[in-house]
Amino acid sequence: PPDYPGYIKAIIEGGVKAVETAGNNPAQVLPVLKDAGINVIHKCTAVRHALKAQSIGCDAVSVDGFECGGHPGEDDVPNMILLPRAADELEIPFVSSGGQADGRSLAMGASGMNMGTRFIATKEAPVHQNVKDAIVAASELDTRLVMRPLRNTERVMNNAGVERLLEKEKRLGSDIKFEDIIEEVAGIYPKIMVEGEMDAGAWSCGMVAGLIHDIPTCKELIDRIMNEAHEIIESRLRGFLGTA
Repeated sequence: PPDYPGYIKAIIEGGVKAVETAGNNPAQVLPVLKDAGINVIHKCTAVRHALKAQSIGCDAVSVDGFECGGHPGEDDVPNMILLPRAADELEIPFVSSGGQADGRSLAMGASGMNMGTRFIATKEAPVHQNVKDAIVAASELDTRLVMRPLRNTERVMNNAGVERLLEKEKRLGSDIKFEDIIEEVAGIYPKIMVEGEMDAGAWSCGMVAGLIHDIPTCKELIDRIMNEAHEIIESRLRGFLGTA
């Protein structure tokens, strides 16, 4: 298993001010992180999970909709529903995650946004150019959900390896085991991200690829998002009040 105590030690010694946790309940690591003055943001794919994170003392949550790359949970609720639901229920701040690429995302009730796929397609991202080009070339129809029969659903970019994986899932049905698909999911990231072998197997990518059309610097991307958000707030939304 990962050396989580070692990670936490490095985080504290490195002066990190905010940490995102995901997957398991973070209750065991909260005390040491909070004692070090670190804000904890827990990633959640359901409102009930977000409320639990709030109740155990997380400072904020990242609300992750069904559109996201990686693991979207098993409820299949997209952010058009999930984010307003979170705004209705939560008292702590939350950021939107899944499908986030531009300033329009900031009009959904969240205090900020969490981007994964979009940041991969930036000049600074330390991944193979083939990965960035694949994201730019993809549409919102080019991801697939894998490992659903194992209740470990993951949204990934479609490729030849993923098609092989899906064929195995269809053929083996409820009898499938992780060992049956290990060639398509284990050890794939170095092949994809470092070597650029785009058909090697499953790698996480969100439907937001359909909104990504360029490879800017991180500064260019963030400045553009803030300008878009400002335009939405100052022009479009103010226009509804008749005070434009």
